[in-house]
Parts: sequence; structure tokens; C-alpha cells
Amino acid sequence: MKIKTALISVSDKKNLKPLLNVLKKNKVKIISSGGTYKEIKKLKFNCIEVSKFTNSPEILEGRVKTLHPKIHAGILNKRKSKLHLKDLRVNNFENIDLVIVNFYPFENTLKITNNHNKIVENIDVGGPALVRSAAKNYKDVTVITSSEQYSELIDELNKYKGSTSLVFREKLSRIAFTETACYDSIISGYFNKVTNTSFPKKKVLHGNLIEKLRYGENPHQESGIYSTKSEMDIQQIHGKQLSYNNYNDIFAALTISKSLPTNIGTVIVKHANPCGVSIKQNHLESYKSAFACDPVSAFGGIVSCNFKITKLLALELSKLFLEVIVANNFETSALKILKKKKNLRLIDASNYKVDNNLKYVSVSDKILIQSEDIKKSTTKDLKIVSKRKPTSKEMKNLIFAFNVCKYVKSNAIVLAANETTAGIGSGQPSRLDSCKIAIDKMKKFTNINEDLVAASDAFFPFVDGIEKLVQSGVQAVIQPSGSIRDKEIIKFANETDTVLVFSKTRHFKH
Repeated sequence: MKIKTALISVSDKKNLKPLLNVLKKNKVKIISSGGTYKEIKKLKFNCIEVSKFTNSPEILEGRVKTLHPKIHAGILNKRKSKLHLKDLRVNNFENIDLVIVNFYPFENTLKITNNHNKIVENIDVGGPALVRSAAKNYKDVTVITSSEQYSELIDELNKYKGSTSLVFREKLSRIAFTETACYDSIISGYFNKVTNTSFPKKKVLHGNLIEKLRYGENPHQESGIYSTKSEMDIQQIHGKQLSYNNYNDIFAALTISKSLPTNIGTVIVKHANPCGVSIKQNHLESYKSAFACDPVSAFGGIVSCNFKITKLLALELSKLFLEVIVANNFETSALKILKKKKNLRLIDASNYKVDNNLKYVSVSDKILIQSEDIKKSTTKDLKIVSKRKPTSKEMKNLIFAFNVCKYVKSNAIVLAANETTAGIGSGQPSRLDSCKIAIDKMKKFTNINEDLVAASDAFFPFVDGIEKLVQSGVQAVIQPSGSIRDKEIIKFANETDTVLVFSKTRHFKH
């Protein structure tokens, strides 16, 4: 059926003119209201105001405009139903065949104001109602929810001489219901936030597709990356397309990087696990120290610098095969050097922030949700339980190692000296095995004999773990308390003149 009447009500008023030209060519009557009506008249096209069409004025400061039986009956009636046609004749209603609507910019409102009343006033009611009605009746009605769909609509109207195909209408219906669902989920999320409700009875999630990825963890798996924001807060400035595994490693690296002191720190990640971290003040030394922790694992890994990369550092980075380099921007001279490697991905993470947003893990139709583990350890959270007290240098290294520890897969052991990791043992079912791995890496690559400390993400269930560490040269240990053998651990520390510090916080990462 030919489109005879269209209702247009849009917040995004760009690119209307080409569409209006095609509607005029096909003799489509246009109904509109408010700012959209004024824009259409300004562009010198004929338009009927909604209030005149319905013979009912806009009321409640514009809250009620299109919420009228003449509007929704015109959209929702089944064109082949005799009963529906009779209802339209009796009430003197007419068909509305095309609905072009996008919503009040609620998400943008959240960015520019914290005023609750202003935010509530920017919740669109009439728009989503129109879209839902049109989407439900897609067999007879075309619904457009974005200016990006105008060109496709124009093609359809030209191809079908003022009509649209069922396939096209069905596709737009699917998109329309997704738009209303997403819009409502943002509103739901806002009200959960202002009422401090992290775990409501029903959880509504939304996401914008950032990119359909080539494949997932393996080539036979499909994948894509979504964001609750309209765009990413990291920017790729060079290199081939990022993969699923690249993104996974990038976010793992950034979570650690952004926990480090401002403009300080280098993190090297492989398979979402850190294999080297350093917070030495000198940026070049910081990278070299992090790399020295495990140069074998660093090969083909990701380097994340919590600072701007200079030419000097770029020269050093270019010596190693890396998948990705992440930084708080790059000097022009550094980019010139690094861009010589065409496959190397360069990421500007200047705008990336880690906050206490909820973290999601999905398994089939189940979703696990928890707050992020971003708590930083300070001396207030710690208790020295050994006879020997740590020096200020030892305490700094202990806190550094323990903060790194929470980003290492459990069971996690981190050896450190000079605020740089010296050996990392991760992901083992046995904490003792993690100790052995950390020690082996330390002896193989750094071989530190002085000021060596160790951190454990959870308590040692037996003395054997801490005993292994002390035998390797560890002089101070930090671990969460809570084991039934805590007294045995303390006794061993005192017998070996080892510093032992207990934390009130555990840092499992599974």
C-alpha cells in the first residue's frame, strides 16, 4: 500500500530536507508537532500540526501531544480488518502509514546536568509510545527511529513508488523495539543509581555495538564489542583491527595501569595476566624494569604506560614484538617510530577511567554481577603481626605488591623489590605451586637477593607456602588474615626474622 500520511516528531532534526523532498514527490501528508513542526515549516514544506489534526490542544506543558486515540488508532489499525476499518469510519479517524520518531536525548541530559527534575522532564513518553505502536503494526506501518535510516527509506520509496517492502518494515520493527528497550534500560539504570539500588529484582542491560570483531577467543567463535556509552573511551590510532583477545588484554592492562600513581607506571600483560609491573619514576627505567620481570612472556604481549610515550621510550619499545601499546597519548616523534610497524596497534587511553561500575560474567543464560575490586591497600588496612617491623621501604614494596596481586589470577603470588615486580605466579589450583612459579621466574630473570617482598591474594592455608618464599630470599610477606593456621604462620615468621603483615582484605580474581 502506498504511504499517504506520515507523522514526524524528532529531537534529531538533521538531514530532514532530502526525506521531505521525497515525501512531497509522493504526495505524502505530514503531521508534526512542536519543534519538528517549526523545522519542517522553516524548510518550506507543508505540514499539519498535531493539535489541529486531533482537534485537541497540547496540554501539561507539552507532556501530552501525540497521546491521542486519533494518532494511535491511525497507526495501530489492521488495514485488512473490517472491524478496525469500521472503528476508524465511526470515529472519523484515518491511517498513519509512516512514523518517524527519535526520542528526547535522555542519555545526553545525564552528561550535562545532575538536576533530577530536569532529568525526569527529559524522559520521553509520547515518542516511545508512537514507536511501539508502529513497530507492533509493522505489517502495515513503516517506523523510522534514526536519521541514519533516511537514505534507506528514500531508496525504498523510490523503488516501490511510494511504498515500502514487508522485509524492510520488519527489519525496522526489530530495530525500533531495540531502541525503546535500550532507552528504557538507560532510564532504569539512572533510577537504580539515584536510589542506590545495585541489585534490583530485575536487571536491564543495554549496549551499543562498537564493532563486530573478526572472531572470538578462537577462529570458530563469533564476537563483538559493545559499550553502555555511545562511543569508546579508548582510541586506536594505528595498526590492524583489534581482536577479542586484544580487547581482553587491553582492559586487563588498563585496569592495573589506572590504579597506579598519576603519570607513573608500566604494565606488561599476556593473556590477561600481568607479567611485569613497575612504578619507577623514570619512564624508560619503569618499562625496562617491568620487562625484566619476565621478558619471555612479554614477547607478543601488551604494554600499557600510564603516561605519554616519548621518542626515547618508543625506540626501546620498537625493539620488541608487541601486539599492542597503550598510553596516555604519544609524542609525534614516538608515533613516527612506532608506526613503522604496520601491524602494531597503538591505543590512546588518555580518557579511560576505572570506576566502581558493576562487573558482569555470563554463563549460558546466567549472569554473575559484582562490584569491581578497585580498593587500594593503605597502612590503615594493614596490621603488622611479626616481631620484626618493616622498614618504610619494605612497607612501600609490600603495598605495591599487594595492589598488583589483586589483578593476578588466583591463586596469586607477587614478588617485588624497588616497587617493581620480580616474579609472578598466577592461576594455579595450589598456592604452593604459585609460589614455586614466582620464585622460578625471579631466579631465572631478575635474581634479586635484597629487599625482596612477597604478596599473596589470600591467606596461606599451611606454612609450606611462606616457608618456600623465605627460603628463596623473601624478607617480608603480606597476606590476608583468616586462616585457622594464622598463629602457625606468625610463629614461623618470627622464627625466621621475617616481616609478616596481615590485611583485612582478600583479593581473589578467578
